[in-house]
Amino acid sequence: MVAAASVVVAVGTATGMLTALGDDGGGRDVDAAPPRVTSSSRWDAPPGTPSPAPSASPSPTTSPTATKASPSVSPGKTSASPAEQQPRPTATATRLYRHPDSQVLDWVRAHPGDPRHDVIAARIADRPAAVWFADPTPATITSRVRAVTSAAAAQGRVPVLVPYAIPDRDCGGHSEGGAPDLDAYDAWIDRFAAGLGSGEVIVVLEPDSVAQSECLSAGERADRFASLARAGRVLKDADPRARVYYDAGHSGWHAPAKQAEWLEQAGAASADSSDGVFSNVSNFHATADEIAYDRAVLDALGGPPSLGAVIDTSRNGNGAPPDGEWCDPAGRRIGRAPTLTTGMGRVDAYLWVKLPGESDGCKGEPGTFTPSYAYDLAR
Repeated sequence: MVAAASVVVAVGTATGMLTALGDDGGGRDVDAAPPRVTSSSRWDAPPGTPSPAPSASPSPTTSPTATKASPSVSPGKTSASPAEQQPRPTATATRLYRHPDSQVLDWVRAHPGDPRHDVIAARIADRPAAVWFADPTPATITSRVRAVTSAAAAQGRVPVLVPYAIPDRDCGGHSEGGAPDLDAYDAWIDRFAAGLGSGEVIVVLEPDSVAQSECLSAGERADRFASLARAGRVLKDADPRARVYYDAGHSGWHAPAKQAEWLEQAGAASADSSDGVFSNVSNFHATADEIAYDRAVLDALGGPPSLGAVIDTSRNGNGAPPDGEWCDPAGRRIGRAPTLTTGMGRVDAYLWVKLPGESDGCKGEPGTFTPSYAYDLAR
């Protein structure tokens, strides 16, 4: 089984100012098509200038550990239809938000003389990454979300938020926890949504919640999927400019048809709750493989043609290790820089959902920033 996610400790992030380093080790483009703007027309907030850091930050939560290795399932290199190759509507706000509080930024500020400082600062700390919310305490979640979304809106940038509090999270793995039950989770999501405001935001909804659901009974899985479908509706009702993406696992996990069947049950095919799917969170699979897989999932899922995919490229620069190792595997590299301009049909964004340098538990404590690992990924 593939356990995917996460360990919980710090709030992730950083702003992309460097040229993309590419993926698969060579920096080559996936497909021969020239770059085209591919983000959604709903992203239309006027650009702004940087503002001071938010007065409140999310509670300490780390981005997840790597998705554990699974039996290889090849979705095939499916070709996109002519419609899929068309660029998605252009956005006005095309810059992703870098939250000023993260473990990597803390390390960079505290170690100016470290010989690894410049590489880590330029190639990891200076790029936008997701902000995780893994503390299921309901009392403070609205203010923590609002602190991030309001700061991003003031800069005219798009934040990436990761709600990560589903009950039975990670099937008892490193990141076990979450809300005590689905009623509590539904109430937590209501309060999460209340902090979104009215600006542009990307929500990566509950990594592992669909792909890893085989650990649940059929009844438990149905209840979880109903709660996820509700969550998407609540988020989009609260902020019509929010874009909500559902868990598609990754290209080495479930077959596209199986994943799409579960995603449909979880609400991912409905425009009322979903803008598409996300894949490769905390994993290492090459961008080309993820594009082919996500397109196959979207084809099997159906739904409106506006549905797209976002891909975690934070650590996939050399692709997945051949032995399937998932815990801080050697020889990996950071992948494509985060961007809302992918030039790829049905691919809305490349994101850094997992912050590079946060350990999966082998080169450091799970979820903690490990400079030696960060340096190996970035150099």
